Amino acid sequence: MKTYLGVDGGGSKTAFMLIDESGRVLASHTEATAYYLEIGWDELRNMLARGLHATLDGGSVPAASLDFAFLGLPAYGEDSRLLARFDALPAPPLTSGRYRCGNDAACGWAGALACEDGISLVAGTGSIGYGEYQGRTARAGGWGELFSDEGSAYWMAREALSIFSRMSDGRMARGLWYDLVRQHFGLQPDLDLCAAIYGDGAAGRSQIATLAPLVSRAAHAGDVQIMTLFFRAADELAKIVQAVYDRLDIPVGTHVNVSHSGGMFSERELLLEPFLANLSRDPRRYRAVSPRLPPVAGAALYAAKLSGAPLSAQAIGRLESDLAPDR
Repeated sequence: MKTYLGVDGGGSKTAFMLIDESGRVLASHTEATAYYLEIGWDELRNMLARGLHATLDGGSVPAASLDFAFLGLPAYGEDSRLLARFDALPAPPLTSGRYRCGNDAACGWAGALACEDGISLVAGTGSIGYGEYQGRTARAGGWGELFSDEGSAYWMAREALSIFSRMSDGRMARGLWYDLVRQHFGLQPDLDLCAAIYGDGAAGRSQIATLAPLVSRAAHAGDVQIMTLFFRAADELAKIVQAVYDRLDIPVGTHVNVSHSGGMFSERELLLEPFLANLSRDPRRYRAVSPRLPPVAGAALYAAKLSGAPLSAQAIGRLESDLAPDR
């Protein structure tokens, strides 16, 4: 029985899944962030080794017997000088030639669309759009937290903190968000926020992204400035999908499946519905579909596809059925 391993590396957590060719889940495992700019190369290598060993051991599959693996890693492909370094990370324990590394955006696409042509948008700690169409691939967004990742948890938190600074010094009318930030950080005075973000033990990317639920709370409570921020996020995410569509050179009038994944879309009224409404008004032809599988399962499916032995429709259906309660 052939076996495939998928790794979905994220800004907050890294998921591992081992499946067989019948679509049966043999083992799964979770580790911390795979963002090398935050944890460094040594910890990234150690984390991947722990996760790979734990997953293979959990499924009683020796590394030498694994047929293929795909590892989706954040920031992969964003510095051509580092590609060889990324590609060397999984070996050992994995066998050279039996795995491939790529950007984690491919995991979202492969899971959401079960490796079929279309576009997937990920909005979690970061954000990125990725699509495949008749062998062509394209991505948009995902240029990193300093000047991109629009609509992501980090972007929401960063933009909301900017709103707080404006509320504090009088450039913007104060709303509930102002009070929530003061309470959350125990600020006295407001400028102590600088110490909380930039000072000793400065908040990293993942820590700042964890402020997103607080931002959502302000929007649900009716803070106008924060509600407007969610509308901006929906618009930015729609533009990412539009850019991928155009870069894939899809023929005019062709309907293309579009799906999504990532924690930000759990905000249905604040983000998902406005995002879908933006797509419905676009002259490009989209068919919004629900994600079929989580990104980590997509990574395992993609491993099978890259090996030249894609899972059958029946096997994919079994995988969907087995994972449905956990989604």
